[in-house]
Amino acid sequence: MKNLKVLLVDDEIMIREGFKRLFDWEAHGCEVVGEASDGMEALAQIDVLLPDIVIMDINIPIMNGLKVIEVSRTKHPQIAYIVVSGYDDFSYCRKALQLQITDYILKPVNYEEFGSCIDNLKISIYESRANTQADSEKREERVISSITRYMQEHLSEEISLSVLAEEFHLNPQYISQLFKNEIGVGFLAYLTNIRIEKAKKLLLSTSLSVTEISESTGYGDYRVFTKVFKKTEGITPSQFRREFLDKEKL
Repeated sequence: MKNLKVLLVDDEIMIREGFKRLFDWEAHGCEVVGEASDGMEALAQIDVLLPDIVIMDINIPIMNGLKVIEVSRTKHPQIAYIVVSGYDDFSYCRKALQLQITDYILKPVNYEEFGSCIDNLKISIYESRANTQADSEKREERVISSITRYMQEHLSEEISLSVLAEEFHLNPQYISQLFKNEIGVGFLAYLTNIRIEKAKKLLLSTSLSVTEISESTGYGDYRVFTKVFKKTEGITPSQFRREFLDKEKL
């Protein structure tokens, strides 16, 4: 499991050095990937590094720590923040709680308590990611199910990634990737398969002509249909029907 990325934000270099040297980040599954000494630098580092956790002092130059959190929340809501402050001020605590920070720790830092805070936060982050992944997978399953049902119901019509993208308000590349991830084959391979399977059923259960079956399965030109069918099944549609009828007579 990859270490969580940590950004240290404090205008006092000795505080930042203390965090790096006096706390065993590796033992707690974390890694310090960057530092910042003022609010603007903190925002820039957050954008570039995309840390999992930001250890934030409140009283820093240019932009205070709570404002940094408030601004960065809009762009990076997944980042967890721990406020470390020398101010035991209720107004600061209340504002921090409104910003849904993970914890509010007073200086000087008790690193044993800080370790417990990090461990609890790490568990919370991993659980949140697992839930997010599960929700994403369920959502993708529902989407691909809706798409394949639509395709089955509209086989006689034009079906393409752009048509599906417009129908479901999704990106064509996203739909293409869904087929590979959820079904295991590409979009065109899946479309060809369901068209040929429907054609086979119609050939065996109806007296429709090859041209009519071609149109029913979305092939405007029966010659294209015949070519695709032969490539897939090894014989032409007429041969497929004839062989079945010959077996029925036996």
